[in-house]
Amino acid sequence: MAKTLTHFIGGAHRDGASGRFADVFDPSTGQVQARVPLASAAEVGEAIATAETAQREWGSWNPQRRARVLMRFLELVARDRDELAELLSREHGKTLDDAKGDIQRGVEVIEFCIGAPHLLKGEFSTGAGTGIDVYSLRQPLGVVAGITPFNFPAMIPLWKAGPALAAGNAFILKPSERDPSVPLRLAELFLEAGLPAGVFSVVNGDKEAVDALLADDRVAAIGFVGSTPIAEYIYATAAAHGKRAQCFGGAKNHLVVMPDADLDQVADALIGAGYGSAGERCMAISVAVPVGAATADALAAKLTERVAALAVGPSLREGVDYGPLITRDAVDRVSAAIQRGIDEGAVVLADGRGLVVEGHEEGFYLGPTLLDHVTPDMAVYREEIFGPVLVITRAQSYEQALGLASDHEYGNGVAIYTRDGDTARDFTARVNVGMVGVNVPIPVPIAYYTFGGWKRSGFGDLNQHGADAFRFYTKTKTVTSRWPSGTKEGASFVIPTMD
Repeated sequence: MAKTLTHFIGGAHRDGASGRFADVFDPSTGQVQARVPLASAAEVGEAIATAETAQREWGSWNPQRRARVLMRFLELVARDRDELAELLSREHGKTLDDAKGDIQRGVEVIEFCIGAPHLLKGEFSTGAGTGIDVYSLRQPLGVVAGITPFNFPAMIPLWKAGPALAAGNAFILKPSERDPSVPLRLAELFLEAGLPAGVFSVVNGDKEAVDALLADDRVAAIGFVGSTPIAEYIYATAAAHGKRAQCFGGAKNHLVVMPDADLDQVADALIGAGYGSAGERCMAISVAVPVGAATADALAAKLTERVAALAVGPSLREGVDYGPLITRDAVDRVSAAIQRGIDEGAVVLADGRGLVVEGHEEGFYLGPTLLDHVTPDMAVYREEIFGPVLVITRAQSYEQALGLASDHEYGNGVAIYTRDGDTARDFTARVNVGMVGVNVPIPVPIAYYTFGGWKRSGFGDLNQHGADAFRFYTKTKTVTSRWPSGTKEGASFVIPTMD
């Protein structure tokens, strides 16, 4: 019998009160393994009220004391890493090793956030004017919220929550209803680490919960990761309600292959970056752009050989390269995208539709698909597919390849493989994309740099993690201070200057 999950509000699990639930599947078997409650606006309001009260105490703690809670949290995650990874794998469908990587990338941001005492320092100018000092303070916003996707149920919640908490805010997480168990477990670990009850809450839900967070004046900022249409909606709605927002959407990441590149290295990179986690990554490489016909033909042959050798199966099975997609609807959507590409003229080198895994016939599986001779006018090139589909779009020249990546409406990540330093330097300087890899297939920045795409991949001025996160989750107060000697000066009607 499927278990019933809860919300986590005020330091305790709370049963859902709305009467509405969503099914949580085991993607490897296709069976329902849990039901998750979908919060009403009233339940979201309760979480906000609890967070508002708890934040007053948490925000008064000095940054070093808050950092100690994060240090203890890291110890607890390390203690429970295997349990968390298996829980993540069972609900999401990514392999166990990939699940551990999901957790690790979140942990690295928490490690960075332990430096909050330094990151929250303001500035000080003595003698800015006669007897005048000017200094700035970074102060928490209050209550903030994160709306996070299914594809990284540990990493992205920690990317959002870590800087927010370290800066002294209370944080409300609205995770994906498709795999909510890891976020709920993280809430328990934060509480065990010493975070005051109510400072970190998990409210499961759908659009009703999202709209309640957007409309409530007590929520000062919203962070989101998901599809571009929803990112645009949340960004615009948050702005209309006077909130800060950082919203990250879809992607169509290109990997440009120059004729001088090591094609075996490129093929291995594309296989991992294109099909890892069943392609359900916003930084997955979904377009290979070989320059020149000879490069394209050789690369296509190497990719075809490697695709045929990929192992697809249950997420916890050893030796599996990638597991199932998140839902049956996802399989149907990606399958339809493949068919549309074929109908528009793409050449099929591998077709993963119809894959059946023995003993798991009802699982949400889709084999690796490789399409060649894909052109920019095809939907399979323009649209984010979010599945195990890699397309080859051939370029006649370096300039054409550069233009393909730069002109696409998405600008999340891009990579180039070459042995020529001049080409790589020119590419990184000119390409109109937010994150660039040079002989690196998935250019996700390390925790102390920022993560964020351009164009329709990102909305907002500040990115995730790194110093930008602390700027996003704090407000700057600037103080101009003077201690006069007591001599009467009389009123002045001239605007103050520092002469």
